[in-house]
Amino acid sequence: MIKTIRDFKDLKGKKVLLRADFNVPLDAYGDILDDTRIREEIPTIKYLIDRGAKVIICSHLGRPKGYDKFLSLFPVATNLMKYFPNKVRFCDKTSVKDVKSWFPRMDEGDILVMENLRFDPREEENDPTFVNELASLADYYVNDAFGTCHRKHASTYGVAVKLPSAIGFLVEKELKIFSKAIERPIHPYVAVFGGAKIADKLAVLESAIKKADTILIGGGMAYTFLLAQGYVVGKSIVSLENIQKARDILKGAHENGVKVVLPVDHIVLKPDGKVVKTKEIESEDVGLDIGPETIKLFETEIAKAKQIIWNGPLGKYEDARFRKGTLKVAKAIAKSDAYSIVGGGDSVSAVNMCGVASKISYISTGGGASLKLMEGKMLPAIEVIDQVK
Repeated sequence: MIKTIRDFKDLKGKKVLLRADFNVPLDAYGDILDDTRIREEIPTIKYLIDRGAKVIICSHLGRPKGYDKFLSLFPVATNLMKYFPNKVRFCDKTSVKDVKSWFPRMDEGDILVMENLRFDPREEENDPTFVNELASLADYYVNDAFGTCHRKHASTYGVAVKLPSAIGFLVEKELKIFSKAIERPIHPYVAVFGGAKIADKLAVLESAIKKADTILIGGGMAYTFLLAQGYVVGKSIVSLENIQKARDILKGAHENGVKVVLPVDHIVLKPDGKVVKTKEIESEDVGLDIGPETIKLFETEIAKAKQIIWNGPLGKYEDARFRKGTLKVAKAIAKSDAYSIVGGGDSVSAVNMCGVASKISYISTGGGASLKLMEGKMLPAIEVIDQVK
């Protein structure tokens, strides 16, 4: 059994390095657009400080190439101050020397937020020197960054080996929910997949055809499947090297009695956002969203479900012109009586944009990590956490 923070018996006065996932969306001015990931971390932080721990929080934000003032964690630290008044400090460096300089000013129950870990390239390299530096900051290590648990980075993987380690409440909750939904699904189980890259979803699709009753596929990844079936897809995004794998997945679904629903019409890149049926796509067309008939098909299948898991947008969601399909699916899932899990940044964003988040059974904080669990694999950053014998 994986150790949780409840297994740390004496935290009073101890320094705890907490790996959180504060990779929150920011606007052009650096303001936080959605603080869901911060709010989800509150229970773990509160548990630690209520027991007198000195909490050092580390996280990444975005994909910086070195220092980037627009990806500083300062807005996150400021946001945390709302929940923990007079408790939060911010260190604008990731170096051990600078972080430790704050320690004499920390009382029991105080919180110190470190600057964006990815400003240091050694973080993503799981560099042994950086691992040792991070480990020297604390007595205990807690991983509550579910969204990065599929990564072998210094702060998610390396440090867990160096310090007494445990998972926080958020990771514990995510593991329990996905374990139940994947290992003991409620039928009919409908899996909805989108996103641009089919390579990111191949393994989870191979797993889904053994578990789900119906699979709905949209987004850029759908065009590789349509091409595999012999359709013309114009200049839509495709992965030629995965054509055969797409055929194998479709064949496997058929053999397992799983219904796969692909788009039958599309919104293509033309001035008027023209709707084109799949069999009528022309050589210059670029499909960027599912069309109205496909939306109806998806809504019909979703309405039949008792369990739904959704990961990935059904169109080029970042462009408002090609967002309708994703938003319609979000509303259909919210309207359903099924047990629903939504994961992945754009999928979660769509649910929030529609104002239906409260009607989703569970909103996951991790896209890539949740996909790994759906594949039936354990996450590397969880495997190295101390086990309770």
